[in-house]
Amino acid sequence: MDQDTYDRGRQIRTAVLGEAYVAQAAGGDDFTKPFQDLVTEYCWGAVWGREGLSRKTRSMLNLAMIATLNRPNELRTHVKGALTNGVTREEIREVLMQVAIYAGVPAAVDGFRIAREAFAEYEAQR
Repeated sequence: MDQDTYDRGRQIRTAVLGEAYVAQAAGGDDFTKPFQDLVTEYCWGAVWGREGLSRKTRSMLNLAMIATLNRPNELRTHVKGALTNGVTREEIREVLMQVAIYAGVPAAVDGFRIAREAFAEYEAQR
């Protein structure tokens, strides 16, 4: 593990998803900790840590891809992260409209449902 990349990933992951989420997810247990370390280092440190795209843009891309892949738990997490990164509800709506056209209406229907739930959870945490 590259400690600098991991540390950068931990900082970015915490800034986007919050300390409580990262402590719970990244802490893991004997079974999940190696995977969470990999996610923190490579996903959050090596990719999210690049300068080529803003965090807002990365969040919007993630929403489209995760909705398309029909991953509701990750979508819920990343909707809240997108809000933290400055993505507006209107922009999230537009991302999901794009998903409807290019990935299918059922994926967007689920995306809208999850986004509404995530909005409520996000507001409750504020």
